[in-house]
Order: sequence, then C-alpha cells, then structure tokens
Amino acid sequence: MSDLGCHGLRLDPATRESARRRLLSIKGHVEGVLRMCEDETIYCVDVLKQIKAVQGALDKVGGLVLQSHLRDHVVSAGQRGDTESIVAELMEVLKYR
Repeated sequence: MSDLGCHGLRLDPATRESARRRLLSIKGHVEGVLRMCEDETIYCVDVLKQIKAVQGALDKVGGLVLQSHLRDHVVSAGQRGDTESIVAELMEVLKYR
C-alpha cells in the first residue's frame, strides 16, 4: 500500500466497470490455465500461450488504472505539493512494467 493511499482509487464509473469486467474475464482465464496445468495431455507451449494472454489482459487493466492515476493524481501533484512523492511512486511502479 502506498503512503498516498488516502487519495483513493478515483476511477470514473466507465473505467471502473471496464476494469472490473476485464478482471472477471482474467479470473476465468486463469482458472482455465490452472485446469490446463492439471491435465497431463496439454502441451506446454499451449499453456505458455495462455499465460501470455493473461499477462496481456492484466497489462490492459494496469493501463486503465495508470491512466486514471495520471489524470487524477499526477496532474495535480504540484498543486498539492507532493510532486516528489508522486514521482517516486511512479518510478517504483514503472520498474515492474
């Protein structure tokens, strides 16, 4: 959890719903990959392809949340006086992207 967690997740309703739908789909996809891993007849490369698809879907959700963060927190950091904290947070997050 971030030190700036008090700012909250300010996703507009359409973005929140899109992220929710995508995450539910990803959940189902991950469950499918788990079933594949339990099936000894499934080819390894097929599992790897499905894992890559899940990663891509998660990246899209991450992009939605990042866009919201930029719009709702980063743009106004100077006005709030927490520019350095926001920059440090983003640098930490972006090293994983």
